[in-house]
Amino acid sequence: MTPKAIDFTRMNPLKQALYAACMAYVQQRIDNAAEAMRAAQEAANSEEKSSAGDKYETGRAMAQLERDRHAQLLAQAQQMKQELELLDYKTASDVARAGSVVNTSQGTFFLSISAGRLTVDGASYMAVSIASPIGALLRGHRAGDEVRFNQTTYRIEGVL
Repeated sequence: MTPKAIDFTRMNPLKQALYAACMAYVQQRIDNAAEAMRAAQEAANSEEKSSAGDKYETGRAMAQLERDRHAQLLAQAQQMKQELELLDYKTASDVARAGSVVNTSQGTFFLSISAGRLTVDGASYMAVSIASPIGALLRGHRAGDEVRFNQTTYRIEGVL
């Protein structure tokens, strides 16, 4: 992640773009999990009873386990979407908090959900949760502060 100076006059459009990228990430996870659940359910329903009854039961059980695993992933993605919908990213603050964009000497972070690397207008950002180790470290700090994570010092250059 190459540090890039943030144009503070673009604050709202940047935050809106990062929020939209996070929402697209979550929606993709929801869609993928729902489709995988449907496919697993169809596989379970299409298992034909054969003379080897154990094989039939095993196939149905495996398909049901797969469906349950995807149902859990769907629930997690829906929870992420709810957290994102509650995120106050429109309010400016000079202290890093949920909804802030934090520009550091090691890269720029959007304190939101754990969505990983996002690219907006050719620049790279890391979407991290406040509950993540780096998110928890950045939270409550302001420009000029330093935090240390994994033997690396992050100098906070700006908070939106």
